[in-house]
Amino acid sequence: MKKTITIAILVAAATGYYFYINQENKPSPSRSAVTPNVVVSIAEMQPIRDEVEALGTAKANESVSITPKVTDMVTELNFDDGDIVEKGRMLVRLQDREQLARVRVASVQMNDHKRELARISSLVTSQTVAELERDRLQTLMDTAKAELDQAESALKDRHILAPFSGRLGLRQVSLGSLVTPGTVITTLDDISVIKLDFSVPERFLQSIAIGKSVEASAVAFDNQVFNGKVVSVDSRVNPVTRAVIVRAEIPNKDLRLLPGMLMKVKLIKQSRDALIIPEAAIIPIQQNHFVYLVNDDDVIERRQVQIGLRKRGWVEILDGINIGERIVTRGILKVRPGNTVTTQPSEHFSFNEQAKVGPTV
Repeated sequence: MKKTITIAILVAAATGYYFYINQENKPSPSRSAVTPNVVVSIAEMQPIRDEVEALGTAKANESVSITPKVTDMVTELNFDDGDIVEKGRMLVRLQDREQLARVRVASVQMNDHKRELARISSLVTSQTVAELERDRLQTLMDTAKAELDQAESALKDRHILAPFSGRLGLRQVSLGSLVTPGTVITTLDDISVIKLDFSVPERFLQSIAIGKSVEASAVAFDNQVFNGKVVSVDSRVNPVTRAVIVRAEIPNKDLRLLPGMLMKVKLIKQSRDALIIPEAAIIPIQQNHFVYLVNDDDVIERRQVQIGLRKRGWVEILDGINIGERIVTRGILKVRPGNTVTTQPSEHFSFNEQAKVGPTV
């Protein structure tokens, strides 16, 4: 009985050892290596701009406060707030009855002297009257003409006209008001063109030239860009700010821009085509810059690059990458050179779209 039990134990032990040995020698089901997934962007040529950002103040092309030259009462107002008027339109008439009477008197006197002079001139020709009498009448006629001109000038001072075409501001006086020189009746602005003055640091002076393009935006008009050109540069640099005032003109046909608006300005120094990639792809190591790219075999390669102009979200590549190569923009920390990866394309945005919110270069 004992012998049978001993044999059974030995058989069980041998069987267990056999299975143990087989289990040890059998390759364990190791976890299969997961291929990293990365997001790539295609290196491509796109138009980029080297620009300077600044803040500017909008000004009217022409601007004036309408004021009288004389003291008198307002008898006629020929405009409403915000009217668009043409040059020469009468805006305000002051009390002018006395001046009209003086014009009539001066006109009558001059005509009378003119007729008398014509009659005397014929008599002088026939030597009936001395030339001295003709000279006296000529002097009287010249005096009468000067008095007429004076009366007409005084009359014109009571007729306030628009000096140029533009938009009127708010009316500051009422009918019957007594106005004096310096009293502001209203304002007149020619805003068909807006002058935009902005400061640019002196280090950019070599890049500023008449005709350079500018883009401006205002808080009042979201996502709308107003285009213009540089028309003049101040002749002096501010010794405190070390900046120079640049003036641009922006067409304003719809009269949406108003004087006094604060505008964000971009002065386009240069525009060109360049090879660009997303800024997230750049790996800075000390003074050098590297990128991971995916070759035709879906294997990661590391390559040193030389960068140029930078914008928020994008960077120009001067050397190290060819057009059409796939650059890793996301998943850089998951891979190393030599790893095989799967790729997916990144969302595509143009350089200029990202640059709209970029910092000053």
